[in-house]
Amino acid sequence: MSERPKLIGRTGPAGTRLLGFGSAQGNRVVTNDDIAASGVDTNDEWIRQRVGIIERRLADPDQSLVDMAVEAGSKALADSGVSPEEIDTVLVATCTMPGNIPNAAAQTADRIGVRSPAAFDLNAACAGFPYSLTVASDLIRGGSANKVLVIGAERFTDWVDWQDRANCIIFADGAGACVVGGSDEQLIAPAVLGSSGDLVDMIGLTPAGHIFQEGQSVFRWATTQIAPIAERAVEAAGIKLSDIDVLVPHQANLRIVEHIGKRLRAKGAREDMVVADDITHSGNTSSASIPMAIDHMRAAGRIASGDVMLLVGFGAGLSYSGQVAVCP
Repeated sequence: MSERPKLIGRTGPAGTRLLGFGSAQGNRVVTNDDIAASGVDTNDEWIRQRVGIIERRLADPDQSLVDMAVEAGSKALADSGVSPEEIDTVLVATCTMPGNIPNAAAQTADRIGVRSPAAFDLNAACAGFPYSLTVASDLIRGGSANKVLVIGAERFTDWVDWQDRANCIIFADGAGACVVGGSDEQLIAPAVLGSSGDLVDMIGLTPAGHIFQEGQSVFRWATTQIAPIAERAVEAAGIKLSDIDVLVPHQANLRIVEHIGKRLRAKGAREDMVVADDITHSGNTSSASIPMAIDHMRAAGRIASGDVMLLVGFGAGLSYSGQVAVCP
């Protein structure tokens, strides 16, 4: 038998970093009063108390998930100073793509002008962005990619029963994107990833194709299980909670977001740690919510280059994630 040939190994840079962000939202602004006026048994005060949302953005009938992904991705490239020709991989985190084939990533890449990239969708629901960011970082460090465009994009409009007052008040449409590149130092830390497959009955689709969730069960799960995951992510990054400048949890519910912030401060996070509250004007956009919140906070001056961010994604019965990264 002839000697087995030796394969050539490839290694990438020592670390990775975020280069820039961009976002896009549905064109229609829908207030709590608008939902109440549509015949749903609810009102502005009830919605604000329950989920903290004041308004959300929904897509126009002709505004697709890919349309929003293209807009967010193009803005992220411009913010990064990176041309489409430099991108060799495109990832789209989504759980609401209307069809599995063709995937959103390949369509988005083509429309942005990224030619012949590796392109695939990733479905980890509301934890999709940190999962995709982890994949992008590892592809670069492993030598399989140089620059990766990561997009979280969701279009919930067609998945919601707009007479279901428990769920129609929550969800919205949008996309958030970032560009990931190599670095001499590690500015995107290893992630803590996991799932709770035993809780799959807490969230899903009805036979009619409408999204549902067991609100109280999801709330209890998120408020008891997510802060410890965030702590583990900080430990995995080799830093302390007091080093965190900005907490960016998935924008599921303002009460959940505030509870996670409170729990982490009790464990050592600083009182002046900024906590993302993008849900108040954007609604719950699942995998798009974390990058969208970062982009909005950067534009508002609430977060600056060099800030240490703690990103926490979670979706009951599905996947969860925690990860530390430095703002570009």
